[in-house]
Amino acid sequence: MIFSKNFQKYFYNVDNEWYKRRLFGIMLAVFVAFGILAARLFYLQIIQGDHYFKMSKNNCIRIQRIKPVRGLIFDRTGKLLVENRPSFDLSIIPSDAKPLEQTIEKLSAFMPECVDEIAGEISKKKFRYGYRPVLLKQDIGRDALALISAHRFELPGLVIDTNARRNYIYDSLSSHLVGYLGEITARELNNANCKYKESGDVIGRYGVEKAYDTYLSGIPGGRIIQVNANGQLVNILDTVEPESGNNLFLTIDFALQSVAEAQLQDKVGAIVAMDPSSGEVLAMASSPTFNQNDFINGISSDQWQSLVSDPNRPMMNKAVQGLYPPASTYKVVTALAALEEGLIDENTTYYCPGSYKYGNRSYGCWKAQGHGKVNVVEALAQSCDVFFYHVGKKIGVDRLAWYATNCGLGSKTGINLDRESSGLIPTAAWKKKRFGISWQGGENLSIAIGQGYNLVTPLQMAVLFGAVANGGTEFKPQILRLIQTVEGETVKAVLPEIVGILPVSKDSLDLVRNGLRDVVNSKHGTARWYVYDKEIEISGKTGTAQVVSKKTEKDNQNKKNNVSYESHAWFVGYAPTQNPRIVVSVLVEHGMHGSSGAGPIAKEMIVSYLKDMVDNSITRSQE
Repeated sequence: MIFSKNFQKYFYNVDNEWYKRRLFGIMLAVFVAFGILAARLFYLQIIQGDHYFKMSKNNCIRIQRIKPVRGLIFDRTGKLLVENRPSFDLSIIPSDAKPLEQTIEKLSAFMPECVDEIAGEISKKKFRYGYRPVLLKQDIGRDALALISAHRFELPGLVIDTNARRNYIYDSLSSHLVGYLGEITARELNNANCKYKESGDVIGRYGVEKAYDTYLSGIPGGRIIQVNANGQLVNILDTVEPESGNNLFLTIDFALQSVAEAQLQDKVGAIVAMDPSSGEVLAMASSPTFNQNDFINGISSDQWQSLVSDPNRPMMNKAVQGLYPPASTYKVVTALAALEEGLIDENTTYYCPGSYKYGNRSYGCWKAQGHGKVNVVEALAQSCDVFFYHVGKKIGVDRLAWYATNCGLGSKTGINLDRESSGLIPTAAWKKKRFGISWQGGENLSIAIGQGYNLVTPLQMAVLFGAVANGGTEFKPQILRLIQTVEGETVKAVLPEIVGILPVSKDSLDLVRNGLRDVVNSKHGTARWYVYDKEIEISGKTGTAQVVSKKTEKDNQNKKNNVSYESHAWFVGYAPTQNPRIVVSVLVEHGMHGSSGAGPIAKEMIVSYLKDMVDNSITRSQE
């Protein structure tokens, strides 16, 4: 027992001594470590402090945003319409440019041609010393790039970034459809659709560029960089690549679009060409046009004022925004309505002596000597006003308006373009509300031939005649076929969309189509001498829309001396008659006569397109 106690005491003393030595060793190691750390800190802060202070001033780590490349735009065949080109943009980092005034002065000496522009940018900016770049001038060119790069050590704080800048390859081609870009505003930055945008970025302002901006824009990336005291890049530490925007394939055909633009040269008006079996817009032109490349670097106030003050309205897409009386092209609606209401049939005839007496007023026909006795097919072919005066008197404004609105007139087509006009199809209630005056019986005669208060767009007429051509189906007009990533993966494919069915029978449509065929192909047809083609059977309707009514001798004299009093010219047609592949709507402001002012243009569009289709088909079969 005594031995056991002595043994425990011995081992207790041994353990105690071991722990003391172990604790002493640990404490000694800690003191040595702190000593080494203190010595290192002393060395860095005291002995080498001045050296590292200079290094901290001369180098800085920054995060730099990388803009994404905007998506490209192609036509339906894959022809490139809109691309991106390299642009060298000059910016200044105020905190790196000290003394700022001296740096700007030196820059002005190297770029004397840009002194005023740079000074203007500086005056607009509130320079606060910071590391956020301030853009001075975009797209400085390669000569300026070389000069500034050669003197970069004399120009601290100046940065040249290489960005992708929009380039519209074919100046002014389809400018109203494709659109243009503009710098984003502070208000737009708060929009949820602009979450990846920053001040100074561009955004779609018009046309396709605006409608599909979200798809085209892409997502920005970033990189961590090391710069020296002059703000110049020393090293790239890390990079997150941006995501490029998606590419768009439009429905338009470049060759046909070129024909449309050429046909409208030196004219004011619009052309719409569509595939009646799908609603795809094959061409859309509005004249006069504008050059989208003028907007890339920011259009001047003088240029903008010149565009918006031009009486011919070059900034308006007349195809979807222009409102015009449909004139005799509207007789298609009047004929369909009268046939469906049972007011006329294929055997109904009216005699046209050249005018129609209603009340105390005589309503003239365009052909003063008259057309004689005509039925509905002949009335359409010869555009007899008197026949449709009789019909308009019977059907009345409200019933005619019901057919017109159910044929797609008086409302937007739904095309994905900004600021589309609805047009106007009047009713008795509308006039009472608008003017406080009741509808008059004589007004039924005017609206029956597409005059009076009726207003339509060229696009609406293309959709209507497309439905007549294909048997009664109204398609939503489409301007986009496909959206793809840069790798070629499909993001979105646009399919035909039916938006309505004409409220008429097949028999009624057949009669009207016979009349439209005879407009071009019968010897008495109003478009025979201007639109007939011996190889392609074309159907359509002419229209001559009065701009002002005849009032006094003074007004008539003014009309002779002022082109703005001349009538607008319409032609809307499709071909081939039996298997329509294309429908074309042409409106020429003050073109005087639909047959001669608009008809030849439509013929050129139709023949060019169908001939190209045949040629391409032959080429593919040979391959």
